[in-house]
Amino acid sequence: MDILKAATALNQATSSTTAIGQLSAEQHFDVDTAYRIQAAGVAQRLDRGEKRSGAKMGLTSRAKAAQMGVDDVIYGRLTDAMLVEDGGKTALEAFIHPRVEPEIAFLLKAPLSGNVSPAQAYSAVEAIAPALEIIDSRYTNFMFSLDDVVADNCSAAGYVVGPWCRADIDVANLGMILEFNGRPVQIGSSAAILGHPMRSLAAAARLALASGEQLEAGWIVLAGGATAAEGLGAGTAVRLCVEKLGQVGFSI
Repeated sequence: MDILKAATALNQATSSTTAIGQLSAEQHFDVDTAYRIQAAGVAQRLDRGEKRSGAKMGLTSRAKAAQMGVDDVIYGRLTDAMLVEDGGKTALEAFIHPRVEPEIAFLLKAPLSGNVSPAQAYSAVEAIAPALEIIDSRYTNFMFSLDDVVADNCSAAGYVVGPWCRADIDVANLGMILEFNGRPVQIGSSAAILGHPMRSLAAAARLALASGEQLEAGWIVLAGGATAAEGLGAGTAVRLCVEKLGQVGFSI
């Protein structure tokens, strides 16, 4: 697999909002190669002036992981260009076929890397917030293998972070309601994120090291979707209400 060529193709699909065929349909590659493609693609974005702002976790739902036939979570990279302000607007035309997921976000006050326990991960947390992630596969019809999605930076496209709350709030089992134009479309719990979102943060530290980096102080880490993703359309006002943490939203 030509790492640079694959990364460039995915970035061109992102910038032109034009879907491409699965990379794995042209040539087989493994997950290690997929992470190298992901890193090369993000490096291209940084070369264009974007700045790293954090990391995101994927396949944190046991049901979704089973559907993909995997037994581990996946790791993606966030940049400042992906940020949508809380209460702000973003254009449907900026994406190919976007979907949104309800999340928990962590703000780090200290670096994290390697095999750490959830308690050790918690010690690095400055604040916690309700968050939304916009995912947008660069592949036709949102169809991909595990290796394809990792190479595609785990479908990272945008994120919205709500008000930061104290780090000592227990996020083990918080009720979460995702609304479109005031109508609930997904209802879930933060417990769906690996049983506890802090486990996802610990997993992020492990996968960061495997990807040749560490989670940095000041970064935002998205713990993973708490429910199934919902497709976005024009004229949609999105709001997430999270027990104890408050609300976050944006509109298309």
